[in-house]
Amino acid sequence: MRPFGYVSGIAPAGINGLILYFSGATSVEQNQRVSQFVSAVKNASPPWVSEILPSYNSLLIVFDVIQVDSHYVYQFLSNMVVDDNSQHRHAKHHKLPVWYNAPKASDFDIISAQTGLSFDTIISLHSGCAYQVFAVGFVPGFGYLGDTPEPLACPRLSTPRVKVPQGAVAIADRQTAVYPSVSPGGWNLLGLCPASLTFADINGEDDSRTLSLQALLSVGDTVEFYPITEQEYQAYCDD
Repeated sequence: MRPFGYVSGIAPAGINGLILYFSGATSVEQNQRVSQFVSAVKNASPPWVSEILPSYNSLLIVFDVIQVDSHYVYQFLSNMVVDDNSQHRHAKHHKLPVWYNAPKASDFDIISAQTGLSFDTIISLHSGCAYQVFAVGFVPGFGYLGDTPEPLACPRLSTPRVKVPQGAVAIADRQTAVYPSVSPGGWNLLGLCPASLTFADINGEDDSRTLSLQALLSVGDTVEFYPITEQEYQAYCDD
């Protein structure tokens, strides 16, 4: 299967999936093209698509092998019209509050030692730009956001924590994230975010109703962080 458009490579994923890899000058541009392609597939709404799983620079499309084979899927995708502006129309922008240097979620000494930056500069850099959601996973609602400013680049901890608190805001390499629930983790902690990154979605009626956990963040969305005080954090939590 030959590449087409911004698709730089194609690989099979079992008998019912194709992985598309996207080109781009930067990781943000690659991810934007992934999101644009996702929008095009969703707009076309082919009945044989079982699942669409976007990530940093790739997209997994799972299909129903009873209806189509991989060659049909390839032909369909390669002939599909992709709107370069679709990602901007469908993406959401989120502003998330952070209590920086919260006692239970602070690796400022480690980050400062790694980067040579002061407390105030770390906060200013982290909260001074918008991040793109490159992928969602690890635990429900965990969004991989990037790119952080180059001066903030910081390696993961040599020994991961067994328990990271819910709402912990963290950085690792050129990425940042919010831990939506208590979990293990090896990223450097900056503070706590009181916002919930998951919500319950109820489908169906009466006895047929189902409850699923949905993520606030989607691939292609953008996120900004802004500082709040301890008192403001407690007020958010009390609401």
